[in-house]
Amino acid sequence: MRTSIAAVLATFIAVTSPFSVWAQSTPEAASAPGAEHPDEIVRMRQKVAAANREYDREVAAAKKVFDHKKAIAAKKRDAAIEAAHQGVSG
Repeated sequence: MRTSIAAVLATFIAVTSPFSVWAQSTPEAASAPGAEHPDEIVRMRQKVAAANREYDREVAAAKKVFDHKKAIAAKKRDAAIEAAHQGVSG
């Protein structure tokens, strides 16, 4: 029992140790602005994320234009409905 607890504790310490360097980039590469990551998959995912951000920005801009044009059309429609109601009751 004592050895299993010691083994679990040793494993936990090894995994959470600040000296474990697996899956970590170097601090110099992480802190340098515009520096490319050495891993090809990470670079690919960064490019995909950048493309998604650009797409979202363009969609947001198009949505603003659409909402503006939709509001103008709604005002015209409301004015036509109001005129039709005035013609019937007047």
